[in-house]
Amino acid sequence: MPLTRRIRLAVLPVALSMVLAACGGGASNSSAPASPCDTSEDFPSRPIELIVPWAAGGGTDSVARFVGTQLAERLDTQVNVVNRTGGGGVVGHSAIATARPDGTTIGMATVEITMMHWQGLTDLTFEQLTPIGLVNSDPAGVTVRTDAPWADVQQLLAEAKTQPGATTASGTGRGGIWDLARAGMLLEVALPPDAIRWVPSEGAAPALQELVAGGVHVSTASLVENRTMIEAGRAKALAVMAEERLPNFPDVPTLREQGIDFTMAAWRGIAGPEGLPEDVVGELGCHLDGIVHSPAYEEFMRTAGFGIVWRGPQDFGAYLAQQDAEKGEIMRAAGLTG
Repeated sequence: MPLTRRIRLAVLPVALSMVLAACGGGASNSSAPASPCDTSEDFPSRPIELIVPWAAGGGTDSVARFVGTQLAERLDTQVNVVNRTGGGGVVGHSAIATARPDGTTIGMATVEITMMHWQGLTDLTFEQLTPIGLVNSDPAGVTVRTDAPWADVQQLLAEAKTQPGATTASGTGRGGIWDLARAGMLLEVALPPDAIRWVPSEGAAPALQELVAGGVHVSTASLVENRTMIEAGRAKALAVMAEERLPNFPDVPTLREQGIDFTMAAWRGIAGPEGLPEDVVGELGCHLDGIVHSPAYEEFMRTAGFGIVWRGPQDFGAYLAQQDAEKGEIMRAAGLTG
């Protein structure tokens, strides 16, 4: 037999085995994972429940439902979104924390998990959750009526210093995240937390209506929540409490650009109960990473106006600890602890 033919015949079985392996046709690879994220052999074993601590139809609910749909496709199982409301987020976060730690119950944790125990609402803390991935963050803003006399935050704070209590702000209930944004900003410039008085509201939307009606002077809710009135020309944003300017509001300076080294944001992330197995955390975190960096998620969040921020399990855990300490410091100084 010619040498060249013998070489071809010898190579053919090797090449065939390589093709079978690549296509998953080799018997030795029958148990290979369907994707690099499938690191847990027995997960998921049944449908997953995704708990949302807030009401249906809100921002947290809409983000959770989008993420749930994407997870269902990637995990090839049903993901049921369940709204567990009440207690300013306590009910839903408690349901996440007390679930069986097998990955079949997870939830959309929000910034309130680092605040509720400081307020005396619950003994529950972030330490009773297993962080999986941060998926969103929206910084507070400083929004006023278009005809307000302040051109920037420094002018607003100057008036608060000379006429303490004359200016009012709103955006959420007492001790909520946007109240903390107000108090933290004032404390950062050595003003008492009541230099701008807080007027509690049922949320950012009613507070914005009060703002344009003249009932309050400032909203510290996120610019995303105030976007309708800003775009309509009925309100103007003086600042955003972020590390850098927002893509959707490129003309709005940060507090740091105005000499105030302070940031504050509301955020959302997926978490499970304490004791979630590492392989389950790894698999869920891997899938979440893919979701957050997908064109579909980017389009959804851009349309909704929400900010995209990704932190994996370890980074999210460190972030929770940092957030909890910072929130406690501000709340104690502002007299908002329970």
